[in-house]
Amino acid sequence: MNKSDVFIIGLMSGTSLDGIDLVYVRFDKESYQDFSILHSKTVSYSEEWKTTLQDAIHSSSDDLRVLDINYGKLLGEEICAFIDEFQIENIDFIASHGHTVLHQPENGITLQVGDGQTIADATCQKVICDFRTQDVNLGGQGAPLVPIGDELLFSDYDYCLNLGGFSNISFHEDGKRIAYDICPVNIVLNRYAKELGFEYDDKGMIAAKGTYLMQLESDLRALEYYEQKPPKSLGLEWVQKEIFPRLESSKRKPEDLLRTFTDHVAWAIAKVLPKNARVLVTGGGAFNEYLINKVQQEKEVALIVPGHQLINFKEALIFAFLGLLKSEGKINCLSSVTGVSKDHSSGEVFYPKK
Repeated sequence: MNKSDVFIIGLMSGTSLDGIDLVYVRFDKESYQDFSILHSKTVSYSEEWKTTLQDAIHSSSDDLRVLDINYGKLLGEEICAFIDEFQIENIDFIASHGHTVLHQPENGITLQVGDGQTIADATCQKVICDFRTQDVNLGGQGAPLVPIGDELLFSDYDYCLNLGGFSNISFHEDGKRIAYDICPVNIVLNRYAKELGFEYDDKGMIAAKGTYLMQLESDLRALEYYEQKPPKSLGLEWVQKEIFPRLESSKRKPEDLLRTFTDHVAWAIAKVLPKNARVLVTGGGAFNEYLINKVQQEKEVALIVPGHQLINFKEALIFAFLGLLKSEGKINCLSSVTGVSKDHSSGEVFYPKK
């Protein structure tokens, strides 16, 4: 172990509600690309928690305060179980993204539940969390936040593409990092897979057998968001307003909606990638072989799908890294990405109460 090594537990919960991703990571503070994921685990949500988090968007401010604490307790319990399972002894701090229940940057609102003090008290560890609020308060989108990690940890690739609840992309251009959300992915696909009794569309096999609905996809392509210039980001609210009503009004089978929307995602991704780009692909959608193949049919690009650990845990890894940057007082939010007025170091720090 080097003197410059730092050990962090990072955790992330995505909008697709797959579960809580936990990683135990070692970083060399003097050479950030020297890192290793030592342990990793995804903890699935109970049906009750899935429903609670899904419906939180409609909750009152009082109910959200209660949820913030209760979800913090859940995270604290899962972190303690993770520490016990892997017999982790050396922890510098915990970095938690929490779970996004509200994201309306145009109204100055973003909320990730999972109270930092509650987690700190439950784990007896220093906790760094709430990485988005400061950016939104300064006039930024508060998203995406992963690109600083792409810039400093994965600079070997032309583009970093994440396929989670939403697809987002990050790349270096004219001396600065550019990143934005492209379109929804699993937040939509998982809904229709569930209507057929599956948690998700394994390898895109259901979509592959569905019927492509040309008029529906044509309507989706005409959405105003696709013509907006970055910085821009998406949330569940936008999907509920713009996507689900269009899909539902078609009154077609879930298989056909899966096929059409997967093809739409492939179109939206291919639209933003230049020919022959080297692209690192992570997030659950990287396992959707139908989608990956469809993107490559649309555009001649090299989509590089890494090992399972990086696919599944890249975001948790990068939130651990955001915590490291915050702990060192270094920039972890980029104005070129979120549209905020200045680069800044975001996050709140909590210590366990004695």
